[in-house]
Amino acid sequence: MDTLPFDVRVELDGWELFWARVASGRDHGGLDAVRRRVVDAVQLRFADVSEIAASPPTAALRKLFREAGCDPTRYRPSSEALLRRLVKGSELPSIHPLVDLNNCLSAELGVPCCVMREGSFGTRLVFRRGLAGESYESLRGPFSLENKPLLVDELGPVDAPITGSTRVMVEPSTTVAWLVAYLPAGVVSTGQASAALEALAAETGVGVATFRV
Repeated sequence: MDTLPFDVRVELDGWELFWARVASGRDHGGLDAVRRRVVDAVQLRFADVSEIAASPPTAALRKLFREAGCDPTRYRPSSEALLRRLVKGSELPSIHPLVDLNNCLSAELGVPCCVMREGSFGTRLVFRRGLAGESYESLRGPFSLENKPLLVDELGPVDAPITGSTRVMVEPSTTVAWLVAYLPAGVVSTGQASAALEALAAETGVGVATFRV
C-alpha cells in the first residue's frame, strides 16, 4: 500500500478508515453480474432483517454510533440500511461504476462506504463527532450532523457513515474518486477491506490503488 496524499486523523476511538483510489475504465461489463451475486449472497446470509443487527459488523457499528452520541436505531449506519433493503428484496441499482463498486463493497463487508470524487475535498481530514450546528446537504436532503460520526476537512463537513454529502458526490462525468470504508476496529480489518475491494475490482474492470493512513 502507498501512503495517502492527504492527512487523516481519527479522533473517535474504535474506528479505522480504509482508503482506496478508484478509477473507471471503458469496460464494466461484469458489474451487472457482480451486483446480482452480492445481492444473492446477502439474502443467503440473512433470512430476515431482524438478523442484521446481530451480525458482528453491524453490532459493533451500533455500539460506536452510541458512543458518538448517535442513536443507531434512528440514524442507521448506511451499511445496515443497505442490507435491510436487500434482504427485503431490493436490487443494487446501476448508478455509476464507482458508486456500484462502493455499494457492492459495503454490502459484502457490512460497513459504511463512500466514494468521493477526486478534488472535492481538502488535504487535512479529521474523523470526529459532529458539533452542534453542523449540517450539510445530504443525498436525501438537509441533514444535521450533531453527535454523528463525521469526516471533515478544512472547509467543514465532508461525509458521514449515515448518508453522503452532495458536495463530494460522484457525478456522471467522474472517472476518478476516493473510496473510504468506515471499519469497526477489531471486527473488520483494513486487510479484509483491501482484499474484498481488489476482488470486486478484478471482476468489474474498475482500477484500484489502496493506501495506508
